[in-house]
Amino acid sequence: MSHYLVVSADGHAGPPADQYREYLDPGYREAFDEHQTQLREMLELMRGDKSREDFVEKWEHLTGGDGGLLAAYDSDHRDKVLDDQGVAAEVLFPDADVLGTGRIAASPFGSGLGGGAGVEPDKVMAGARAHNRWLADFVSQSPLRRIGVAVVPILHDIDAAINEIRTAREVGLKGVLIPTRWFDAPAYHDDRYEPVWATCEELGMVVHTHSGSGPADYGLGRGMMAIYATEAWWWAARPFWVLVWSGVFERHRNLQYVIAENGAWWMADTIFKMDEKYLGSHNTEKMGNAFREDLSMKPSEYLDRNCFLAASTPGVEDIERRHLIGTDNILWGNDLPHPEGTFPYTRYWIRERFREVPADETRRILGATAAGLYGLDVARLQPIVDGIGPTAEEVHGDVPLEKVPA
Repeated sequence: MSHYLVVSADGHAGPPADQYREYLDPGYREAFDEHQTQLREMLELMRGDKSREDFVEKWEHLTGGDGGLLAAYDSDHRDKVLDDQGVAAEVLFPDADVLGTGRIAASPFGSGLGGGAGVEPDKVMAGARAHNRWLADFVSQSPLRRIGVAVVPILHDIDAAINEIRTAREVGLKGVLIPTRWFDAPAYHDDRYEPVWATCEELGMVVHTHSGSGPADYGLGRGMMAIYATEAWWWAARPFWVLVWSGVFERHRNLQYVIAENGAWWMADTIFKMDEKYLGSHNTEKMGNAFREDLSMKPSEYLDRNCFLAASTPGVEDIERRHLIGTDNILWGNDLPHPEGTFPYTRYWIRERFREVPADETRRILGATAAGLYGLDVARLQPIVDGIGPTAEEVHGDVPLEKVPA
């Protein structure tokens, strides 16, 4: 095949607030209106950083005036953007507007990437249900190309969470997004979550965590955003070693887990040290069998069998370390429509990162692995790929590719 199948393992979608409102259970609509007012007031307090406002203006000009947000909820426009970028299919998470423009809303009551921190659990679940209903409709408008990930708050009411997972599966969604942080709830090594893992394994629903959540113990003081950005990867990576060491993948050998938008560079050293502790060494001898009591294999073997890293907009370090991580464990993503993603320069960034990568490895990372993980109908996608997919010459050839929007 001369064209690469490109599957983005990290995209974002969601509508304006008035559309979300219609998908909410009626009893929560008034509370939703109040919550939206609070969010607008908070955004106003945060305005005033001229460099950031200049960036927003520049970004919106670059992307045709809307910051790419029309594609977050307009089905036809979304597919057109994907065509321009050479992307055949994509995984869809919530919370598309990271710049706070107000054009579209986040998953109601903070139920999306923030995990519902600080909001009553019943409202968070109601917000999740509203997003999932909207997302199922959005996926149904282009089902061949869209992989919907349901928002499922699992921290409080496990039975309600399981019901939502089953409902999501029935309406065509293929995975679940659980909170990256567990806040004041038990951590994911606790047995209370066993029914969640068992249900996802039974239904073939891929479990996801996604970066975006972090600590709140430094408020809005000096260096807040820089501090958050420095340690954000750790909070997003943390569920991985909790799930591995507690034997979740030992007990649920067919459960599939994706860590989204958190790079892949950190995994090489992390899994090396985890294997070292499992095998035993001088500095772990005092801990007895602590690293082997719940596992029958090395941590790296669970990584290979059960886990994937959706390395959105992968950096040089992610690609250079791919063999230490596992080329079959890395998924590519464009993070549409977030400005830190590859949009609107996707073809350029694919060329930049994969020009020297062998074709077979490029094919797996760009789309083949994701297609298998999510059960895409590759044969039916092929005509789309033949029409829009980047060619081997475009990715690996000698002709310069300018950094311009498609």
